[in-house]
Amino acid sequence: MKLWVLRHGEAELRANSDPERRLTAQGRDQVLRSALHLQDQPLQAVFASPYVRAQQTAALVQGASSLAPSVTTVGWLTPDSDAEQVIAKLEQLGLEHVLLVSHQPLVGILVALLEQGQRQQPAPLGTASLAELEGDWPLPGLMTLKALHHS
Repeated sequence: MKLWVLRHGEAELRANSDPERRLTAQGRDQVLRSALHLQDQPLQAVFASPYVRAQQTAALVQGASSLAPSVTTVGWLTPDSDAEQVIAKLEQLGLEHVLLVSHQPLVGILVALLEQGQRQQPAPLGTASLAELEGDWPLPGLMTLKALHHS
């Protein structure tokens, strides 16, 4: 399985609520730079948090790639979602090429858990950072971090 974990681009500091924060112009540029790493990837699914900035990030990636499928919005990719729950969902899906668009602290914990089998030292994913993981199964400690791209 190849799994890409993308943190949303830079977002506004203020909005009516955290889920409503939108990408800034710089955030959109960051995402487009990260999207270059996904252009030729045969993605089977793109899952995104329902938060506006993650939806905007996923839409930019989809627009930049002719191979990206439509975005599926899921409630299990919010900032406070449980990484083990995300792993269980990935296992159930049984797909080979998946992109997740989400937030810190979830993305850092998820990458650390998949690669190292621990959550104490989350992976350092800044805005629009893209982690590329590969392994036979999306299970704790069984995936290899192939690349970590920072915008």
